[in-house]
Amino acid sequence: MIDQPRRPTLVDVAERAQVSLATVDRVFNRRPGVSARTVERVEQALVKLGYRPDPAAVRLARGIQFNFCFVLPTGTNTFMAQLAGQVERSLHWLDDQNTFGDMLRVDVFDPQVLSETLSGLIGRYHGVAVVALDHPAVRDAINLLVESGMVVVTLVSDAPTSRRHRFIGIDNPSAGRTAGTLLGRFSANRRGKLGVIAGSLTLRDHAERLFGFQQVIAAEYPALIPLPTMEGHDDATRCRDLTATLLRDHADLVGIYSIGAGTRGIVEALETAGKAREVIFIGHELTEFSRRFLIQGSMDAVINQDAGHEARSAARVLLAQCSGQPMVDDQERIRIDIFLRDNLP
Repeated sequence: MIDQPRRPTLVDVAERAQVSLATVDRVFNRRPGVSARTVERVEQALVKLGYRPDPAAVRLARGIQFNFCFVLPTGTNTFMAQLAGQVERSLHWLDDQNTFGDMLRVDVFDPQVLSETLSGLIGRYHGVAVVALDHPAVRDAINLLVESGMVVVTLVSDAPTSRRHRFIGIDNPSAGRTAGTLLGRFSANRRGKLGVIAGSLTLRDHAERLFGFQQVIAAEYPALIPLPTMEGHDDATRCRDLTATLLRDHADLVGIYSIGAGTRGIVEALETAGKAREVIFIGHELTEFSRRFLIQGSMDAVINQDAGHEARSAARVLLAQCSGQPMVDDQERIRIDIFLRDNLP
């Protein structure tokens, strides 16, 4: 293993310039009391050593501490549980950056609850990352946070007409189009109906995925007819019952696209009806359950977003926005992954 070069410190600069650490500190922070000749020597040492200040150390020295809050959904959504676990890991990283992080779990399907929760954060935090509901009350709450001086990023699901600073998540219309293309190709020119189950179409990510999916199916696979979209509220029991209804009412059901969670319930209904190898099933998020369903053949493909990348990106963006540090846009771009049972990590 190759050792990484050590980051130069102000002590190294003092040794290089042959002055005291206190003198280097005065020069670096533009304080008076140092001769022009000594200032030149220190500045030359800074350049030659390539000294860059450690932002966390600077904040610590100046007594600056940021407080962030991550607002995530309650419920049994396995992906959101993964996201919460990754957020916990990011909170430890923030602690090393002299930044306090907190996490709240609320019912994001209820706009009143979510908007009241967000409004209650004013004055308590410098930045908030929220799994947003695209609803007027939620948008208004986000705007109030921003007007109060807080940094707000939306996570996984966006509220694009709000004044939030950044959205951290995948391109959801593209994810929906990807699902449409996969299901259309897997159908092998079969004719029939398609079941579509969303968590809630008030979630922007679900609405955008549906839009992309319908675009592709309508334009490229006219033999496949999407049925009216059902809302499963990311609940496995509800999704099981909705799937059972689809199977009972539509003998020509070719496939199911699950926009949100509830995968376990859908597979249970397919297996009970003996249709798991006949009805094409495309869903989202690689979890312990969807992995197993891919391997056993109950699912055909999973469209995934990396929960760890999203949690880390949210933490980095909040910190950069609050401290004025630059961001690397490519680093914060969340990509779409497509998993079949043949390429599982």
